[in-house]
Amino acid sequence: MALNTTKNIKWVIAFLVPTILLFLFMYAFSLIILFGSSFTDWTLGMKVSFTGLRNYLELFTDNEDFLKSVFNTVVWIGLQATVHVTIGVTVALILARREFYWKFVRTVYMIPNIISSAALGMMFLCFLNPDFGALNSIIRLAGQKDFSQNWLMDYKTSFFTVTMMWLPFAAVVTILVLAELAAIPESIFESARVDGATELGINLHISLPMLRNIIGTCAILAGTSMLQKLDMILMTTGGGPGNRTMNLPIFIYQNALKDNNFGLANAAGVTLILIGIVTVWIISRAFRMGHSNT
Repeated sequence: MALNTTKNIKWVIAFLVPTILLFLFMYAFSLIILFGSSFTDWTLGMKVSFTGLRNYLELFTDNEDFLKSVFNTVVWIGLQATVHVTIGVTVALILARREFYWKFVRTVYMIPNIISSAALGMMFLCFLNPDFGALNSIIRLAGQKDFSQNWLMDYKTSFFTVTMMWLPFAAVVTILVLAELAAIPESIFESARVDGATELGINLHISLPMLRNIIGTCAILAGTSMLQKLDMILMTTGGGPGNRTMNLPIFIYQNALKDNNFGLANAAGVTLILIGIVTVWIISRAFRMGHSNT
């Protein structure tokens, strides 16, 4: 027995070593550089010098774009983890009834999620164009002949418009919840119907409590997806008008790749990571992830 245990440990180590090395070189080493360089004045072409907390003080006390990007990022995380997930779960509960339309709706609803974000951004850019866009054209046909709203670059509408480019499209949440629903024994639902429970009652008192862990997982995936939302915003508004639709990835991109201020960008990157950790912690606590559904 001891010999077999030793062999098993050797095999476990053999399989773990490549993964650990990959993590150390691809992630851990990069995180160390990111954190360390956030305390430096690191500008392309200039000598790197240690500046202590100066980058963080500048970000939180004297950088309006950064504060706005943090605010937008947090708002989008909240909307994704609540409204976006609620839409996906609701669609899943409807499709789980397997009416005649369920396969068609499931397939069509998935289309925006299988198109690249950059291509989707270009589609919205054309759809919302103030001159030839389909949305303005439809409004003109409805009677507003001179209507010409610049949905993406108007300060009053840009944030809402950008948000609606991803908020309703919760097909990934729907698919995950549908898979979890399929794993619940049908006998539980049949017993509830025999006892006189309505479909609404079954969803509220049986389905949703049993789906708590997967809904929590979806909330984490949806919320943290806002920490990497770059290409769609870059293709449509670029963070504008002004800083109205700027988020942390856009702020980091502009400071690192446009202004070549890597020290300031990496300080913002550390902030982004901390927001992600806090997001995961809050959602895990809210949904009591890992605890029994009973």
